[in-house]
Amino acid sequence: MIIGTCTIELHIPGNGSLKGKRRVLKSVMTRVRNQFNVSIAEVGDHELWQSATLGVACVSNGSDYVHGLLTKVVEWIETNRPDVEVVDYRIEMF
Repeated sequence: MIIGTCTIELHIPGNGSLKGKRRVLKSVMTRVRNQFNVSIAEVGDHELWQSATLGVACVSNGSDYVHGLLTKVVEWIETNRPDVEVVDYRIEMF
């Protein structure tokens, strides 16, 4: 069993409140969860208006599948969410 995690650091330009940040993140997390069947949550930068850190996790039998799925999640955010900038991401497998 392979457990994959991905930490994604985001920048939300032009955002001026925590309420606006939560609206954007809720939309991103719901779409990613539905599209890729992964677990996703905000794991850092809770009080910053224009920064967020998301944690994504999945479990599978193959490490190639896990790495590919998590990479697709990051690519999907970069492609489909122009209101959010992916600053950095890190994939780890256990």
